[in-house]
Amino acid sequence: MATTSDTPAPGPVRTCVGCRARAAASELLRVVAGSDAEGRPALVPDPAHRAPGRGAHLHPTPQCWELAVRRRAFPRALRSGVTLADAPVADYLATLRHDQQDQHDPSTSPQHRPETGARSS
Repeated sequence: MATTSDTPAPGPVRTCVGCRARAAASELLRVVAGSDAEGRPALVPDPAHRAPGRGAHLHPTPQCWELAVRRRAFPRALRSGVTLADAPVADYLATLRHDQQDQHDPSTSPQHRPETGARSS
């Protein structure tokens, strides 16, 4: 009988820079060095895994994000000699978390909204 450790993961396997656990690359958010809206060096989310350059991988959870920031894992993983702003990735993770909550909250779906009495014709 094969165990999960004996079975290779589908596709490439990467290590989360936050928790240091190995996972399929498709389960992780890729982060690259880029620039923010003002042109300053920043961490940039790459959910499509297509941006050029060296990337760091992260579970898209607040726990792994906080661990990675506390450990200063991104500059080391990206081999960056400059300070990188982390706001673009933090904003992306907050948006992702908000979208996931909306999907799991039935009160936000159209069929669960209360009737207001007014109907459009």
